[in-house]
Amino acid sequence: MPIARKRQVSLSDTKYYHCISRCVRRAFLCGEDRLTGKSYEHRRDWVEEKLLALAKVFCIEVCGYAVMSNHTHIILYVDDNKAQRLTDKAIVIRWHKLFKGNWLTQKFIKGDELSVSEQRMLADDIAEFRLRLASISWVY
Repeated sequence: MPIARKRQVSLSDTKYYHCISRCVRRAFLCGEDRLTGKSYEHRRDWVEEKLLALAKVFCIEVCGYAVMSNHTHIILYVDDNKAQRLTDKAIVIRWHKLFKGNWLTQKFIKGDELSVSEQRMLADDIAEFRLRLASISWVY
C-alpha cells in the first residue's frame, strides 16, 4: 500500500524529490496510442507549459522533468526558506495567480483598511498560503 506523501517528505533530510505521475486505464498523456493509432502528442507542450508556469508561482523549483507517453517524472527542489522570506503581500499575489482568493485577500491587495479581526483572519490565511506555496502536494 502506498505511503502518504506527508509521511514521505522530510525537508530536514532533503529538499530534492523525484515525483512520478502516471495515467490510469491505459490512457495516454501524449505520444501515439499504438492500439488505436490516435496521437496525443499535442498534450506534451500543454504539460510542459503548465509545469513551468506552476514553478513560477510556487516556491518549488523544477530541476528536471520528462513527459512520457503515459507518465511524467519531475525532479523538484522545495525552497521552503524562500516561502518564509516572501512578504505577506507577495504570498497573496502569488496565490491569486492561481486562485481567486477570498473577500479578505482581495481587500488586502486593493490596500483597503482592515479591522483588527480581519487582520487576524488574513494572517491565518497567509500562513496557510505560505505553507501551500512550499508544498509538493499543492503544486503537483
